[in-house]
Parts: sequence; C-alpha cells; structure tokens
Amino acid sequence: MPLKAVILIGGPQKGTRFRPLSFEVPKPLFPVAGVPMVQHHIEACAKVPGMKEILLMGFYQPHEALSRFLVSAQQEFKIPIRYLQEYAALGTGGGIYHFRDQILSGGAEAFFVLNADVCSEFPLQEMLEFRQQHGDAHSFVILGTTANRTQALNYGCIVANTDTQEVQHYVEKPSTFVSEIINCGIYLFTPAIFQHIGEVFQRNQQELTLEESSNGWQRAEVIRLEQDVFTALAGSGKLYVYKTDGFWSQIKSAGSAIYASRLYLNQYSKSHPERLAQNKPGGPVIRGNVYIHPTASIDSTAVLGPNVSIGEGVAVGAGVRVRESIVLHGASLHDHTCVLNTIVGWDSTIGRWARVEGTPSDPNPNDPYAKIDSETLFRDGRLTPSITILGCSVTIPAEVVILNSIVLPHKELSRSYKNQIIL
Repeated sequence: MPLKAVILIGGPQKGTRFRPLSFEVPKPLFPVAGVPMVQHHIEACAKVPGMKEILLMGFYQPHEALSRFLVSAQQEFKIPIRYLQEYAALGTGGGIYHFRDQILSGGAEAFFVLNADVCSEFPLQEMLEFRQQHGDAHSFVILGTTANRTQALNYGCIVANTDTQEVQHYVEKPSTFVSEIINCGIYLFTPAIFQHIGEVFQRNQQELTLEESSNGWQRAEVIRLEQDVFTALAGSGKLYVYKTDGFWSQIKSAGSAIYASRLYLNQYSKSHPERLAQNKPGGPVIRGNVYIHPTASIDSTAVLGPNVSIGEGVAVGAGVRVRESIVLHGASLHDHTCVLNTIVGWDSTIGRWARVEGTPSDPNPNDPYAKIDSETLFRDGRLTPSITILGCSVTIPAEVVILNSIVLPHKELSRSYKNQIIL
C-alpha cells in the first residue's frame, strides 16, 4: 500500500521555550542523542514498508542548514524527502489541508502525520496493523499513551470505547479530569480526512464573512487538527486510538531535550548499538549510555555518562566529568571541569576546574505514567531551578560555579552565577 508521511516542524515563532538554543538552529534540527531531533522521525517513517515520500512542513524560511539536512537524510534513508513551506502559521490541520494535493500525489492510500517536537518509539507499523483490525479502510488512528490524572490536563485527552478503541470524546487540554489517555501527536490518516478539514475551512470562511468587521488577522486557513477536527470526529465511528506502552515525551523546553536524549540512548542498545560508546583501553571511562561523535577528542582520564551526548569536534580535557548533559559541536571543556544536567552550546568554552550544573526536570521516577512537566520559566517571581543552558560561543572562566542558569549567546562571564538568566 503506497504511504506517505508528513512531519510538522513549526516555524521561528514557535520553539520560544527552546531559546537560547533555537537562535542558532531551527528546533527540529537540534541534536537529540547525537542526531537532529527530526531524524528520529524520518528513520521511523523510512522503515515502514510502502513509504513513498516524507514531507516536512512548516513556516521556516528555506535555509542552508535545513537544505543540507534534507540532502543528507535522502542519501542516508534512500527515500524522497521534501520541505513544503507554509506562507504563514496555518495550524496543525491548515498546513496539511493547504498542501493536500502534494500529499495525495502519487496515489497515497494513507499517510502519517507526526509532530516534530515529540520523541517516541514511533510504532507506525503497529498503527497500520491496528487500523486493519479495527474500523474500516477509511478510519483514522491517533497514537495515545497513558498519563497520570493531573498531568493529563496538559494534553489532548481521549475517551475511547474499551472494546473497540473507538474515540468517543476528545478534549484538548481540559480544565477538569477527562481521561488519562492522552494524544501523542502522531496520527494515521486516509485522504478522507481532507473532507473533514474542508468542512472546518468552509465553516471558518462563513464565520469570517459574518464578522466582516473583524480586523482581518484571522484566516479561514488556520485549522487546528486537535480542537477543530478531532473534537468533531469523536463519536462518529471514524476515529480510533492505538495505545502504546513504548516511551513517549514532548520536547517543548530545552530541559526536556536531555530527558528525550536519555530515552533515545536507551533505545540505541537495541536499534543502534554502534552509536553507543564503549569502554576501551586508553579511552575515557564510559558509564551507562553515551554517544560520542567520531570527530570529538576526549582525554582518557575523562568520565562520561550516564546520558551524555558529545557533538562534532568537541574537545574534552583531562579529569573532566560529564553527566546527564548534551555538549554541542565545537565546544571545549578544559581540564577537570564538571558538567551536570547542562546543555553546552556550540563553540562554548568552560575553563579549568569550573563547575556547571543544573537541576534535572525529569518526570517522577516512581510513577510509571508520569510525563515531563513543561515548567514555566518563573514561579513566584523567581527563576524555576532547571537545567543550565549555555548559548553558543559562551566563555566560562576557570574555577567558577554556574548553577541553574541560562546564559545567552556570545557572553564572556567573569564570575560565578546562581539561578539567573544572563543577558
């Protein structure tokens, strides 16, 4: 069966919670577990038999990094990958409706839609099999997972028939408890979905015509799959939920990138053992899952892990300790630095004996259904303790301590900081 996949990558106005890291690179290209975030999606899609083409959709201006990535991904996965640029932010449904001809060209009988800011095992094949067993050839499938009762309120909640898994009720971010089954932002559609999105489009147009006096900033094309389409489809016998027990997390804030990195590194032991560093004579000490780019130079007395990824051309000196961190390309960690729960930006330098540390924002380890909280930056007028982020080209001097702080790009610090955003 000919299939396609659409990956929604958003645009520059989005990903604001990802600053200062999204200043340098579009959020979907941010490396998680050593490869760009969206490459995990592409790899999962390319494995599905019958996948004819992968479309990335968003409103980033076409730029070099994105084009370079697409060319290398096409070569690696041997599948056509294109970027379709929306003329404005059209919402999760508006974009696929706008480009419906491109999605349907070549006779795709079904297509996946994936949000770029989730990390998952992507059980796409299982979703296809599930659709064959439940519902008919024209039904749609949402990937769902279980959250705990309080956190479910931050997601789209799904009430389904326990026998058939048909979605009876869908509420996006409800104000009171609806269901602990949440929407994972991964869908399997058939071309029939465009008829339903088209109905929303018509309705939007009629409403806008009635409100002639509106100031013209609203567009009929802006359609949200979740609130506008799923809410209406629930209970109609056309929408089903496939519940996964595999790992899943959103990647909204920079802190959640470290957690997502851990989930993917864990998966590598099965899917990509070659990407995990091993303890070798004369090499650094590796504890747990660590990814090291082949071009990085690491002193044999350094201790790395668990959950560390080291980017291209990174230099790590003698006696350095790195744990639960992402070190981006070109960064340099001088002798005896200690880096914990931190993202070290591109081309940043940390001086000797400096300590750079953050507070992890992991889900509660004692609750199997806990998800990562998208923390607000401030609570009660104070900066919420979170992971430490160094933007690109930040210089940290020797023998200082940087704790729970966010440092914007191109800063040269001269002293220690704690719980601060350094502008």
